[in-house]
This record gives sequence, structure tokens and C-alpha cells, in this order.
Amino acid sequence: MSAGVDRIFAALADPVRRRAVELLGQCPRSAGELAGELGLAPPAMSRHLRALKAGGLVEDSHPAFDARVRIYSLKDGATTELRQWLAETEALWTRQLAAFKVHVERGE
Repeated sequence: MSAGVDRIFAALADPVRRRAVELLGQCPRSAGELAGELGLAPPAMSRHLRALKAGGLVEDSHPAFDARVRIYSLKDGATTELRQWLAETEALWTRQLAAFKVHVERGE
């Protein structure tokens, strides 16, 4: 498994971060909006957002009207490597289970 996939799994290991990703999948949000929806204190939300950024899943931008505000959104293509790894793993399991089925049916 590559380091990129490891980082994504580490970022998604926490249920709060998975829920934040779900919310960001609906629309970009500020850290304050996410914290409010998740019932977290702002410092806790900041820690989760840092982990999601380190995992390469989210990015932030500043709206033109206020450079102090950061708007978080899902990063385009962030899960491409993860999806590839999952597809390869699924193919491996499919081959292994098919071979096992043949083995059992032959009675070997």
C-alpha cells in the first residue's frame, strides 16, 4: 500500500472526520460552520481539518470578501489512489475466492 493511501486511511480513521467529509461533499463550508454542525469546539474542528488536509482530502481557500475566513472543500481527485487500491484489492479477493470455490467443488 502506498503512503498516499495510508495517509487517507489515517485521515478517515476518525468518525468525526468522516462526517466532515460527508458534509463537505454537500457543499464547501467554513471551519465554524463545520464545527457547529458537528457540535465541536473550534480548536477541535481545526485539529480535524488539519488531519484531513494532511491526508490530502480537503483544501482551503479565502473568499474575496474576507481573507480571515477559510472555506474548506473536498480536493478534486483526492481519492483516486484510494479507489485504485480498493479496485485492485477487490480483484485480488475475487480471484482468490473463485480459486477457493473451484478447489472446494473438486473436493481436493
